[in-house]
Amino acid sequence: MIFGYCRISTSKQNIERQLRNIREAFPMADIKQEVYTGTKILNRPEWNKLLKKVKAGDTIVFDSVSRMSRNADEGFTTYMDLYNKNINLIFLKEQTINTGSYKSLADGQIKLSVSTNDTDTDELVNDILSVVSKYVSKLAEKQIRLAFEQSEKEVVDLHQRTKEGIETARLSGKQIGLPEGTKLTTKKSIAAKEQIKKHNNTFGGSLTNEETWKLIGISKTAFYKYKNELLEEMNK
Repeated sequence: MIFGYCRISTSKQNIERQLRNIREAFPMADIKQEVYTGTKILNRPEWNKLLKKVKAGDTIVFDSVSRMSRNADEGFTTYMDLYNKNINLIFLKEQTINTGSYKSLADGQIKLSVSTNDTDTDELVNDILSVVSKYVSKLAEKQIRLAFEQSEKEVVDLHQRTKEGIETARLSGKQIGLPEGTKLTTKKSIAAKEQIKKHNNTFGGSLTNEETWKLIGISKTAFYKYKNELLEEMNK
């Protein structure tokens, strides 16, 4: 089986580019997708479902290494774990670290040997080749780790730029976030308040507070926030 895995951090981002790239390369891929922020790969629901489904010989395709993981240690460990389970990994934007490339080097080090019919020469040459082979294999592993380190660095750099931008704006006297006391009005809050006024016993309805927030499908915190705002509006 060939699986594709696409991930975006927020629902405001567009996942279509990842889907298109994977479908162009592997039209028959069974693509899994999810919206999940954060660097911890093991907390992603769809990813965990995929891990339970893949078997030896299957392939997982990613648009880029960052879609698999933005944590260097976790990404490298997961890569090697899947590789050792004979699961193929393909990264469309970083194909030099595909498991196929790594496997070629690993297989090469096993087959690397010479025979000159001179025991001492054979032993010396094969010892040298063995060291070179191990070096090449370790170099390949280093390239894999570097790819995940770069993915992690992109997140760190983004957070740092955001932090610096906020600090620059603050020092320039610009308002950061909503001014104190400002109420953010959204379609969701408007609809929720209408339902609270209609059903909650504080406003003449028949439902208790808990029954109201459960009926509307909002959190307890959101309920009391909207209810208090309604009471403030009534007392003005």
